[in-house]
Amino acid sequence: MKALPDEIDLHGLTVDEAVPLVDVFLHKSFRGGLPRVWVIHGKGTGILRSELRNYLGRHPLVARCSTADGARGGHGATQVEMID
Repeated sequence: MKALPDEIDLHGLTVDEAVPLVDVFLHKSFRGGLPRVWVIHGKGTGILRSELRNYLGRHPLVARCSTADGARGGHGATQVEMID
C-alpha cells in the first residue's frame, strides 16, 4: 500500500487553482489519520501564502496552522495541525 503524502506542493499555482487541491488534500489527510501536514506554497510575493492561510483558518478539518520550521520550508510552507 502506498504511503499517504504529508505535504502538497503548490509552486506556480494561482489561488484559484490551489484552493481546490488543498481541500482534496486535507480531506484525504484527515481520512488517512495524519495529525499534521504541510502546504508548500513558496515565498514569492506572499499572496498565495496569505490567501491559503485565510482559507486554512476557516477550514473545518484544520485545528491551527503556522509557518513551517526551517527544515520544512520556513516562510515558504505552512504547517497544518488537523483536528482530532
